[in-house]
Amino acid sequence: MLISCTDLMEKIQKPNLVLVDCRSYKDYLQGHIPGAVNLDFFYYHWSDTSKDGIKAFEKQMENLLSFLGVTKDKTVVFYDDVSGMSAARGVWLLMYFSHKDTFMLDGGFKKWSSLGLDTEIKTNGFKPDKFSGKVNKDIVAGYEYINKKLGKVKLLDARSKDEYNGVTIRAARNGHIPTAINMDWTLNINDDGTMKSLEDLTNMYNFSKDDEIVTYCQGGYRAANSFMALKMLGFKNVKVYLGSWGEWGNKLDLPVEL
Repeated sequence: MLISCTDLMEKIQKPNLVLVDCRSYKDYLQGHIPGAVNLDFFYYHWSDTSKDGIKAFEKQMENLLSFLGVTKDKTVVFYDDVSGMSAARGVWLLMYFSHKDTFMLDGGFKKWSSLGLDTEIKTNGFKPDKFSGKVNKDIVAGYEYINKKLGKVKLLDARSKDEYNGVTIRAARNGHIPTAINMDWTLNINDDGTMKSLEDLTNMYNFSKDDEIVTYCQGGYRAANSFMALKMLGFKNVKVYLGSWGEWGNKLDLPVEL
């Protein structure tokens, strides 16, 4: 699920690579990895995880991935400033459509730059193609599913401590989903921007491999990073709550805790 800067260097000239810079367009213009196209995933929040809402999400994402030029034979690498949340969202999204050959650049642009590797400032155009993929419902959760299974699944809140405790308010209500435990996603990352070692992550996520785990945050981005950390550790039954607190905290009929 991770690719090193060295390994990416070997793939950069290959025609079957789609390299996606997930940072802001402003950052992209100031310098990016050669050949990368820019797609800022933060424009694609989704806060309706009803049955119809999920179907609409899938349709929009199929269109987006077609625009990116993703096909079954393409290797897709996403990168951020660090091993970040937008790049992780990209990896999770392609896993959702059962695309196996997808990676996050370990350390992101920060690591790439620190190694003195080549960058460019020219804008690279998209090369659209027809994307199709088989939806994997096993790695997504909606609000109805979580509400029904409260107390039966392990909920992992990847937000900051202040968001979790209700000090920082980013929805109609503050707090967290009942029974959720708080593990800030930034704990997954080393100072140099790379993901922590499997040993360090194992010590953090001292859960049973039999647990069903649902990660969430505000909009499903930080949750995607924690999802990746858990999948790297071999957890089989992990889902991202796509709507996250942006949906749950605004649905007044759902339970919350402080």
